[in-house]
Amino acid sequence: MTQTTSSPSLASVPSPEDAAGQENFDRLIAEDSRIEPRDWMPQAYRKSLTRQVSQHAHSEIIGMQPEANWITRAPSLKRKAILMAKVQDEAGHGLYLYSAAETLGTPRDVLNDQLLEGKAKYSSIFNYPARTWADMGAIGWLVDGAAICNQVPLCRASYGPYGRAMVRICKEESFHQRQGWEILFELSHGTPEQKQMAQDAVNRTYGPALQMFGPPDADSPNSQQSMAWKVKRFSNDELRQRFVDMIVPQAEALGLTLPDPDLKWNEERGHYDFGPLDWDEFTDVIKGNGPMNAQRMARRIQAHEEGAWVREAAAAYARRQAEQHVPADTQLIGA
Repeated sequence: MTQTTSSPSLASVPSPEDAAGQENFDRLIAEDSRIEPRDWMPQAYRKSLTRQVSQHAHSEIIGMQPEANWITRAPSLKRKAILMAKVQDEAGHGLYLYSAAETLGTPRDVLNDQLLEGKAKYSSIFNYPARTWADMGAIGWLVDGAAICNQVPLCRASYGPYGRAMVRICKEESFHQRQGWEILFELSHGTPEQKQMAQDAVNRTYGPALQMFGPPDADSPNSQQSMAWKVKRFSNDELRQRFVDMIVPQAEALGLTLPDPDLKWNEERGHYDFGPLDWDEFTDVIKGNGPMNAQRMARRIQAHEEGAWVREAAAAYARRQAEQHVPADTQLIGA
């Protein structure tokens, strides 16, 4: 009996174009240069980035809800104006990020449908209620603070459009964190009732804020590959440690405590030790079982449906301009 040796599948042999593209991609990553939309990139890189950037965009849009709910109830006209500006910033962040995600080849409509259909995730932190005005302070200080800690390294992400979007986003997030700090400082130096309200808000927000960096490195399947591609620069646990080290002295300046009995300075490590987080709760929230998951998505779907006429009007206007072969800017100038 003659034994034959099967030839390798043609599908497993990269084309000359793909081989050259992979070589150039590897070189750019090794040189810490930027990958641009027209550059060749591995399909896995494109898929991973589309997931990460779109989920980041979804988080910005969903994250508008708990704060927008407090605009009319803010304690002064100044606070209303500041909070309104912050919510507008978050909408802008979402648009920057959707634009960056679109450069990877997936239309915005598809990305939006994935969110509305429950196929895409967003940050777990936004599935918790904002019970009092002090939560606006805790969200600004802890949630936006965690976002800054996570996102500043993303300014150097290997994918150009993502990194450039993050530069502007991080500048605006720094104002958001400052706003939260001021709210908590004013409350913590007010009446005993106001200080307790601030402390309660910090107690509610601390754990979920630390979970924003993602699961522990050992349980994070995407983190190491993302670091190898230089999209991320630090692991989940490294970022979480940086954040804890940053907020402990800030909490002391506020006169508030962080709700962790295991929190203490470790001289040998040169970092603060902190206690375990409730990862079962985190997983449950990510799966859609958090306190506000259903309400957040219901309101997002409602807003999408009620905004249909705006999208239809914009599409009709674009079609009319295309049919007339006249740039929209020229039409506006001549109007």
